Amino acid sequence: MANEINVEQLLAERGQDFGLEMLGGEKGLHKKITTYDVNRPGLALTGYTGYFVHQRIQIVGGAEITYLSALTASERVAAIARVFAFDLPCVIVTRGQEPPVEMIEAANREEIALLRTPLSTTPFIHQLTAFLDFILAPQILVHGTLVDVFGVGVLYTGEAGIGKSECALALVERGHRLVSDDVVTIKRRGRGILIGYANDVLRQHIELRGMGIVDLAALFGIRAIRLRKRVEVEVRLKPWNDTEKYERLGLEDQTTTILDVEIPVVSIPLVPGKNIAIISEVIAMNHLLKITGYHPAQEFNRRLKHIMENHRRGTVFHEDDLE
Repeated sequence: MANEINVEQLLAERGQDFGLEMLGGEKGLHKKITTYDVNRPGLALTGYTGYFVHQRIQIVGGAEITYLSALTASERVAAIARVFAFDLPCVIVTRGQEPPVEMIEAANREEIALLRTPLSTTPFIHQLTAFLDFILAPQILVHGTLVDVFGVGVLYTGEAGIGKSECALALVERGHRLVSDDVVTIKRRGRGILIGYANDVLRQHIELRGMGIVDLAALFGIRAIRLRKRVEVEVRLKPWNDTEKYERLGLEDQTTTILDVEIPVVSIPLVPGKNIAIISEVIAMNHLLKITGYHPAQEFNRRLKHIMENHRRGTVFHEDDLE
């Protein structure tokens, strides 16, 4: 799912940072902002609206204000009416400029919020789009635990009570960092990047069944937690099942999909005494090896095939065959 924001929320959350002020169209504050992209309406003001992306926030900078100032009063009214005839989310004037009175009148008439910022046009666009990209990014809530293990974001999933929190606690005790326990908010950023977050209530806390809520930052120090981390590997914790066939070689990487992004997944069957923390460290380091282009299981398979081929040909086996 994607987050939503309207103009009123934009003012509440970033109005002070951006120095935004209302100039007109207060009745349009309820309108939703559906994309992080913005648009400069200069071409539409001149008369061509064939490719006018009116769904975006319209940014009126120095070029637009200068153009409107050069028009006659009737031409200016027509140009502004042409743009405000579309269902715009809002219009923002940059550089603290004074918009034509006809623009304020059109904003009130069409119920389109007209705002102003003292920021220069280009820096403001960069800041606004970055904020909207974060707010509007597709997101999902996952029942699991996210831990930074050797710089790899490992997402632990499994049925309730399987031991995800206990695994996270063991990893933190070994120097790794908790991001979120129980519920992980995952957002898709950019091209194929998943970022996991903890919500404000659960942050730095884990639940240990039989004991209760534990504050890891208070116990282990602030370095035991982090606010966000890229989700790179999913580890599924499962009870041991004698009838299920488990991966033995790892030649083919298994994957799962979260928010249309494919990431590796490793299923770990649990038995009493199994040290999941150490296994997790190996999973993280193995993932780092694969990123660098070295696939341990495939490399082992290649060497084994080489030895078997030499044996078939009658070649004497040497230890060098393993190098």
